Amino acid sequence: MAELNTNKAATANYGDDDIKTLSPREHLRLRPGMYVGTIGDGSLPDEALYVLIKEVIDNSIDEFIMGVGKRIEIEVRDNVISVRDYGRGIPLNSLAAAVSQMNTGAKYDGEAFKKTVGLNGVGVKAVNYLSSEFTARAVRDGEARTVTFAQGLEQSDKWESGVNEKNGTFISYKVDSEIFGSYTYNMEYIEQRIRNYSYLNPGLTLVLNGESYTSKNGLLDLLNENMTEEPLYAPIHLVGEDIEVVITHGTGYGENYYSFVNGQHTIHGGTHQAAFREAVAKTIKEFYHKDYDPSDVRTSIVAAVAIKVADPQFENQPKTKFGSKEAMPGVTIRSFVGDFLAKHLDDYLHKHPETAQTLQKKIVENEKERKAISGIQKKARETAKKVSLNNRKLRDCKIHFTDKHELAEQSMIFITEGNSASGSITASRDVRTQAVFSLRGKPLNCFGLTKKVVYENEEFNLLQAALNIEEDMANLRYNKVIIATDADVDGMHIRLLMTAFFLQFFPDVIRSGHLFILQTPLFRVRNKKETHYCYSEEERVAAIERCGANAEITRFKGLGEISADEFKEFIGENMRLDKVRLTKDDPIHDLLSFYMGKNTFERQNFIINNLRIEEDLVEDN
Repeated sequence: MAELNTNKAATANYGDDDIKTLSPREHLRLRPGMYVGTIGDGSLPDEALYVLIKEVIDNSIDEFIMGVGKRIEIEVRDNVISVRDYGRGIPLNSLAAAVSQMNTGAKYDGEAFKKTVGLNGVGVKAVNYLSSEFTARAVRDGEARTVTFAQGLEQSDKWESGVNEKNGTFISYKVDSEIFGSYTYNMEYIEQRIRNYSYLNPGLTLVLNGESYTSKNGLLDLLNENMTEEPLYAPIHLVGEDIEVVITHGTGYGENYYSFVNGQHTIHGGTHQAAFREAVAKTIKEFYHKDYDPSDVRTSIVAAVAIKVADPQFENQPKTKFGSKEAMPGVTIRSFVGDFLAKHLDDYLHKHPETAQTLQKKIVENEKERKAISGIQKKARETAKKVSLNNRKLRDCKIHFTDKHELAEQSMIFITEGNSASGSITASRDVRTQAVFSLRGKPLNCFGLTKKVVYENEEFNLLQAALNIEEDMANLRYNKVIIATDADVDGMHIRLLMTAFFLQFFPDVIRSGHLFILQTPLFRVRNKKETHYCYSEEERVAAIERCGANAEITRFKGLGEISADEFKEFIGENMRLDKVRLTKDDPIHDLLSFYMGKNTFERQNFIINNLRIEEDLVEDN
């Protein structure tokens, strides 16, 4: 009986009054993450702020796909987003319902819209419900209707006749600060989305804040714009009905894919990307009549694939991973992609013997390196397997990115240095989704070394085994790989060494958006009534002003100095992460050579020339 009394859940009141039924609007505002992804401050490109923009533009793209509306105008001004297309315009009688009533739309039977991405009747309604201001205006043959909403509740409804405007739809909104708090749009993220739309829809003009984006060559333009090195051979560009692919090879490790379904950027891949990877290896092996290992064919590949299907099924509402098994009734995604490459890639290689020769040379080089380290790999796997049974470096979590679980996308691993820092994080983490990997001092500078160092170096070997990325990035066990180091010179050095490790050997972790840097506070400013954690000198000054002259100021010199209770503030809902990203302007080899190579004199001059930044800070204080 005493045991029952200690169970709070058993003694808590629970009755009919505790059972509630929420309207779709109430549920979405209460649990927005289920529908639009992470509610953040705009610092990461896959946050809800950018998903909402995509949901609105997707509808305009669907008009273009249906053959109407070759121009879309987007504006971002004072945190107000507006999108105007020149398609058919939402039918006027249905305008209010189309933007405010969940599961209402014209994309269920496949007649008014075919091979589009917005099929669930959720997207624009989610935008409406999560906005403090929302306006929808439709124009059709001189008639117009404008409806406005606040937090999804209708405010006004206006009809007009004899308007001198082109047909189309206008959507304008400002997200609700009650849900999003303080935020800032990163225009670079928005511009990249607009560029992707142009690559996927040749002939469409998108205008963002007055600047036009258009593409003539589709995915070929995408690859040329985004490659960070010269390709080994001219990209192979193949276009068929409902499928387009571009393929080339670089010189680095890993595989780099840009995959799309009905215009949706599937950053987490899916069945189409898996089918593409399989078909590329199979077709090339059959062309050369050689039983090459698939990894030798695909290492260093840079490719893009886009398909269109009638009824796309995604594994989540943000639509980042494609899940359909069929491209059309009776035709699997695997056979659709495989048959296309088997014919057209094979034909291309026969017609371009120089490309075929260069490609085979690259495959043979990959094969030689793989065989040279195969013995080391086998021994390293055995070591990692034995150590993993009692791996003090890894404190694992229960739910992983590869699991079919609603929390899988929240899975993360913190890579940190030293027992004290890893101890603080371990004591304060969420054991369901947060793992900790502890480094022993500074890791090896791996620039200029071959991949065998990954297996010979115990620390690197155990890390890649923990991540499970040796054979295939699809096996990555954590959605976020977070480098967590002290906010000092040594911590920055470790951060750079670990970033170099991923750039050198596993760049796909970065390209796929999985590598992050944890920002930890530099200062704690508090008085008897309030506590502020400050991540910069500016925040420290502002906190002192709020707390008054008697404020207590603590400078955190390392992660180990932060108590476990305080750490919960920094790795929970208030966690600040900087995503490590690669752009077309970031040549990997040149970056690594300059910052991690043997050019000591050049690097020394760079440091000296930039010391004035620290001098300015000293003078200001």
